[in-house]
Amino acid sequence: MPGVSSFRSTLFRAVRGTLAGLLAAFTALAVAELVAGLVRPAAGPVTVVGGAVIDRTPAAVKDFAIRTFGENDKAVLQLGILVVLGLLAVALGILALSYRRAGAAGVVLFGIVGAAAALSRPDSIGIGDALPSIAGAVAGAFALYVLASKATSSPAQVGAEGDDDAGWNRRGFLAAAGVTAAAAASAGALGRFFTTRQGHGAVTFRKSLILPKPASPAPAVPVGVQLKVPGLTAFTTPNSDFYRVDTALTVPKVDVGTWRLRIHGRGVTRPRTYTLDQLLARPLIERDITLTCVSNEVGGPYIGNARWLGVPLADLLEEVGVRPPSKGGRADQLVARSVDGMTLGSPVEDVMDGRDAILAVGMNGEPLPFDHGFPVRMLVPGLYGYVSACKWIEDIELTTFDAYDPYWVKRKWARKAPIKTQARIDTPKPFARPAAGTITIAGVAWAQRRGIARVQIRIDNGPWQDTALAAQAGVDTWRQWSYRCNATPGGHNLTVRATDGTGQVQTEQRTRTIPDGASGWHSVFVTVI
Repeated sequence: MPGVSSFRSTLFRAVRGTLAGLLAAFTALAVAELVAGLVRPAAGPVTVVGGAVIDRTPAAVKDFAIRTFGENDKAVLQLGILVVLGLLAVALGILALSYRRAGAAGVVLFGIVGAAAALSRPDSIGIGDALPSIAGAVAGAFALYVLASKATSSPAQVGAEGDDDAGWNRRGFLAAAGVTAAAAASAGALGRFFTTRQGHGAVTFRKSLILPKPASPAPAVPVGVQLKVPGLTAFTTPNSDFYRVDTALTVPKVDVGTWRLRIHGRGVTRPRTYTLDQLLARPLIERDITLTCVSNEVGGPYIGNARWLGVPLADLLEEVGVRPPSKGGRADQLVARSVDGMTLGSPVEDVMDGRDAILAVGMNGEPLPFDHGFPVRMLVPGLYGYVSACKWIEDIELTTFDAYDPYWVKRKWARKAPIKTQARIDTPKPFARPAAGTITIAGVAWAQRRGIARVQIRIDNGPWQDTALAAQAGVDTWRQWSYRCNATPGGHNLTVRATDGTGQVQTEQRTRTIPDGASGWHSVFVTVI
């Protein structure tokens, strides 16, 4: 039957092209990973293209990704990139069956795109960052050309082998595909080995690092900061549970032996560069500080409290000659730069006004985890993380807000972002079905630098009722609260609001996170049974 035969031939051709394209893409990525492992892991094509996508994504889309995927947003992005590459690889593979050079050229074009993305990254170290993408593209193009050649052998060759599908050498194609897959897998495994080895020194150093005792230990946590309510967030967030929001697709494994912190810029009369050993030798302070991400929606999870150990940042700035604007200083913005090129801008006045702004080296009794900035990160209590909490910091430049826009400000977020007063209901959860009778409503509230003076709960449209507050550990930490009530059967809406230490009541006005943090009252709906 001619129609069936034609369909079968077309189907087989599509399968051959798909397999050739996917194997070529696999080869390109594997060779690129191998070269990146030898040159610089952060220059791998998926990482640099993903970073370029993040840099060019509108703030609203990034906010949506964080809300929707949480800390899995980077994995979703990487998976999306691989899916797109896979689809393009299939298209190029099918194209190469008819136009081998065009298919191979398409692979090279994507290598050029990867190289351009690598060179455009803020942490690029030069032309070497383009090598992984270029090498991968050349290998992928060669693989596709060879596979396409085997998949479109002449009819004479085919007839000699007795193939029933004219126009290709099945045995030769499968042999070439097998060799290509094995070689690519080996290159990928070797690349993964080199990448892991590059970070091994940092892992070993962190494991062996013994943090000094603080010259100024954290005040003892008052009795009663932790309420005994099931489902209530713990006062201290374990490191493994602490939220992570950043743009790093690959978590930096910083070589402490070569790491340096440079302080320079406007108003700096004595520029300095510090090693980690020099920072650890200074008098350290230990403080309980609650961090909040500006992407935290009302009632959201991107907040955590930890005990931090670090160097007072104001001391370092004074040491290099910096004065705050209120005392005649020339700089009103401190720009912190990360090893991955991220830039954050903090008000110099806030950093030097007496609050416990620190360069942290420890978190909850251990060296900083890699996810949270090892070896050193910056913290400024009372400011959202995007203007204060630079991880993997390596450079501090004193400048002005008029002279420089950091990463997030360029993307339409506010220049200055003090944390807004917020309260959250942790239990019962939304749409919970508690039994009728006495239930406990509980949660946390925060207003860093102001503290929490009052938390009130409202059931349906009833009056506001004062809750019982846990002991307050300080103005820079969150505060737990609870309220016991007699729950009657039916659906009920629970709403919470807080009053900060200045007497300011949390606003009801609902706003999104952009440009300076969400506001509004948190509420949950439950059905009492």
